[in-house]
Amino acid sequence: MTAYWRALGGRWRELAVLAGCSVLEAAPAFLSGALVQRAVDDGFAAGRLGTALAWLAAFGAAAVVGAFGTRLVWQRLGSIVEPLRDALVREVVAGVLHDRSGPRGGPDAAGVARVTQHVEVVRDATAGLLVRARGLVLTVLGALAGVAAVAGSLAWLIAPPVLLSLVVFGCLLPSLARRQRGLALADERTAAEAGAVLGGIRDVVACGAERESEAQIRDAIERQRRAAVRMSHATALRTLVISISGHLPVVLVLAAAPAALAGGMSPGAVLGALVYLTATVHPALDGLATTTSTVVLRLLVALRRLAEVRPPVARPGTAVPAGPVLTARGLAHRWGEHAEPLFQDLDLDLRPGEHLAVIGPSGIGKSTLAGVLAGTETPRAGAVLLGGVPIAEVAPAHRHRLIAFTPQETYLFAGTVRENLALLAPEAEDAHLLAAVAEVGAAGLVDRLGGLDGELGHGGSGHGGAGLSTGERQLLGVARVHASPAAVVILDEATAHLDGPAEARAERALARPDRALVVIAHRPASARRAKRILVLDGARCDLGEHEALLHRSERYAELARAWELPATAP
Repeated sequence: MTAYWRALGGRWRELAVLAGCSVLEAAPAFLSGALVQRAVDDGFAAGRLGTALAWLAAFGAAAVVGAFGTRLVWQRLGSIVEPLRDALVREVVAGVLHDRSGPRGGPDAAGVARVTQHVEVVRDATAGLLVRARGLVLTVLGALAGVAAVAGSLAWLIAPPVLLSLVVFGCLLPSLARRQRGLALADERTAAEAGAVLGGIRDVVACGAERESEAQIRDAIERQRRAAVRMSHATALRTLVISISGHLPVVLVLAAAPAALAGGMSPGAVLGALVYLTATVHPALDGLATTTSTVVLRLLVALRRLAEVRPPVARPGTAVPAGPVLTARGLAHRWGEHAEPLFQDLDLDLRPGEHLAVIGPSGIGKSTLAGVLAGTETPRAGAVLLGGVPIAEVAPAHRHRLIAFTPQETYLFAGTVRENLALLAPEAEDAHLLAAVAEVGAAGLVDRLGGLDGELGHGGSGHGGAGLSTGERQLLGVARVHASPAAVVILDEATAHLDGPAEARAERALARPDRALVVIAHRPASARRAKRILVLDGARCDLGEHEALLHRSERYAELARAWELPATAP
């Protein structure tokens, strides 16, 4: 994943410091056996206790130096892995936001799993590689170099079993990788299945589908269990191979020791070789294999999974629009090659002072059109131009300043009222925010919340606004849009939960001469307040004023009659 290597490459200074600390950390591995040999041969064997203790003291000093190097490694670790995690989270979130195939109208449980599981796996695995694998490789190299220096003839007994075990272990890695990936996919599926069922638990109970939903989740959990068992079997085999490779060299050295001593090798050299094997090589090989089969595999699988599920994100535009005029030419969209068109051959011009209402039956594509005009959806055909520039090519800073889009579900965030209102106008002064609040009719609500310094807590739905009704949330959302400098405001039923007078006041405030207003209408009064009305009817779209549409659009006349007829009980 390019983002992974790009993020690591950006921390090259920290990585260079880490390499320097590694030299200190590897000191005990290289010196341990040699210092024990000198303590035995020059000290204990020669009857010089002071010399022996001095060499052992040097061994202890080397261990202290190594511990200090390890401490420095841990201190530098956060400056590498935390920026890496932040970069990957940004990549995943960008992918979720640009994923056209994701769940519509509900939470993306799989996307949450990627952030909370896969990204954390990459973070922890990278930290493990930087701390454990790096240190273990240096330890093994240092120990082998020490064995060669202290007891060169015994080194030939150590190399064959170690190399053979590494070859066998390498042959097991593809199977380990497949099973690790299968476990990751099973985890993700369980999260998605459980999220879908639990997110709609009221509908499940209302439809009496508890057994089916339980069976669905149980099936996902069972798949996850089987994947975990298969992974455990592969891990056990890996442990057996490494265990043999760690103990066999010790047995061979002990078996060859009498002949080596008879051939002139000193007891200290034999003991030093055993120290290298038992205290350094064996633990290092075991740790290196564990790291490779868990940390490295999990890292590779997680990176591959993140790359698989992340859709391509178009590079942001850099063009600057010539003005605030929003133009649509030949727009057409449908969900699938063989689906009925939501709209087709639609031309539209939105200039400052325009007030357009979009109406049509439920599910006809009104919200999709709002997203296309705002630049959050890509049409199948046609183009949307902002100031004469295709909206996808406009620099994000200019597009966000010129266009404000508000969905029916208003998102508030934990923080102050000021922070929520100034989200689209971060440099706005308090007087400007309060004026916008008063113009849309939210002054009383803001006063009740404690003014601009009032706190909005976490809501039960996962965002701010605890204790507020849906209408109150929408009113604050409208005030936020009104306070923005946007020249085009698009309301996707963003006032649906306001009463008639409150909705009228909010729309009148938003419909300024220097701003184009697009409203997805849900009340007849909202449509009649608009200067023009766009009627969506599948392949047919009709644009005009109220009276003209009553005569020429059968769909509009039908909707108008339905609006005006009083509701009757069945």
